Amino acid sequence: MKRETNTEVRELTKAELEIMQILWDKGSAFVHEIQECMPDPKPAYNTISTFVRILEKKGAVTHEVCGKSHRYYPTFGREAYARGVMHGVVQNFFNNSYAQMVSFFCEKEHLSVAESEEILAIAQKAIAQIKQREK
Repeated sequence: MKRETNTEVRELTKAELEIMQILWDKGSAFVHEIQECMPDPKPAYNTISTFVRILEKKGAVTHEVCGKSHRYYPTFGREAYARGVMHGVVQNFFNNSYAQMVSFFCEKEHLSVAESEEILAIAQKAIAQIKQREK
């Protein structure tokens, strides 16, 4: 029942994202199962139910009816959500430039030599893949 969508979903609140993390990990869940996975002090069942319905209105989850209950499913994966959020960050804070974003983190976050080398290795691998596709 899980489906990947290309529709843009608004950024989720911290509480909504906590619920989505559980749904992404489990694949699907009833509200009581979501509640069981939450750290103490656990929110009330009705609070979680309200957040799940908000997530459904936002298009982030869908459900199937199981008797008198609902089993909820994410409508997109964790990676798709992260890609959308990061695209928004790059667009809104870095002039739509991934190079500016990487530069920002390299300069402002005081990356270690090992982290900088890892970023360079990732970039070199990506460049090699792009060149391979262009052949």
